[in-house]
Amino acid sequence: MSLEQQLTESLNTLAPSHLEVINESAGHGGYFPGKESHFKVIIVSEIFAGLRLVQRHQKVYAIAADLLSPSKIHALAIHAYVPSEWQGEAPNSPECAHAPKA
Repeated sequence: MSLEQQLTESLNTLAPSHLEVINESAGHGGYFPGKESHFKVIIVSEIFAGLRLVQRHQKVYAIAADLLSPSKIHALAIHAYVPSEWQGEAPNSPECAHAPKA
C-alpha cells in the first residue's frame, strides 16, 4: 500500500466530512516518479471543534506518527478545519527552493 493510501486510511479515523491527501513530492528536490515524501492534507472534521490550530495539528501528527520518518514522509502540510470554517478551498503550497526548474 502506498504512503498516500496509508495516510488517507489513518486520517479517516478522524471521521472527516472532507479529506484530501495530495502528494506534492514532484515539486521538491530529488523527485523521481513514484516518490512519496511531501504531502498536503486538507481535513474537515467535527473532532477539531473547540481545538486551537496547534491542537488540531497535534491530532493529525499523532495519527500519522508511524508514517513520519526520513525514509517515509519527510514533510506534511496540514490544513485542518471544522465544517463551519471550511470554504471549499485551502491555500496553495509555497514553491520549494530546491524544486526542479523547468
